[in-house]
Amino acid sequence: MDHLLLGSMGVFLLAVQVIALLLVNPLSTHHIQAFEDPQSLLNPIWYMGLILAFTLLVLCIIKLDLRWVIHLIILLAVAFTLYLVFFVMLSMIAPPFSSIGSLTLTIALTLLLYKYPEWYVIDLTAILIGAGAAALFGISLAIVPALILLIALAVYDAIAVYQTKHMIMLAEGMLELRVPILFIIPKRRGYSFLERTPKGEKDAYFMGLGDAVMPSILVVSAKAFIPNGLVNLPALGAIIGSLVGFAALMFIARERPQAGLPFLNTGAIIGFVIGYFLQI
Repeated sequence: MDHLLLGSMGVFLLAVQVIALLLVNPLSTHHIQAFEDPQSLLNPIWYMGLILAFTLLVLCIIKLDLRWVIHLIILLAVAFTLYLVFFVMLSMIAPPFSSIGSLTLTIALTLLLYKYPEWYVIDLTAILIGAGAAALFGISLAIVPALILLIALAVYDAIAVYQTKHMIMLAEGMLELRVPILFIIPKRRGYSFLERTPKGEKDAYFMGLGDAVMPSILVVSAKAFIPNGLVNLPALGAIIGSLVGFAALMFIARERPQAGLPFLNTGAIIGFVIGYFLQI
């Protein structure tokens, strides 16, 4: 039963990837991207620098007990990403209402998240912003920079979880803020994230949002820079590979925290390579 619940996390990973793929063309049409030159090998360095700087900032804020600051920053980032996702979605299905519609939906969901951050609200929001982030960075990183980034992030995640353990401290601090930087699967009916106690962590499974976003970047990059229909073989291979990596992670997952990216990114890269050579 536990492994079945853990496996359901894979649905979140797949949802992020599918929605991210659907956002590729509208984002490209609107010329929205994070880096000016997707081919630049400096892009992964900038990305890693931003992650390290943000991690340091959050850890300092947690130490100073100024969690409201990081809560505000994250809510603003969530609102920005939600607006981006809703805007490009509505631009495909209802162009005249894309601006006002996306603004209305963004305000409504952000307020709901702030006032009532129950686990299913967090999961829904995390899927949307995860897809938006994966799509944005995926179309901004060509294949080689994306591969470099995934390898670097896998190494960093392993070090941060198993050696320095600062990622565990970061995750524990973020849990108290009840923000959509993770996915939550309850172990029992009637579970409420709002009523979570220190022992309540045992009543649910958690997976970091980054574990879904990072391998999805390669999926999107393959779609954007090796165009071939809705999903080409390298992109499909990266999806399958990330799901296989996720299955391996869930197989060894126990009570203690596990570094997800070494499994997920490795699976995505291997799947991408297999798909790439099959397509040649």
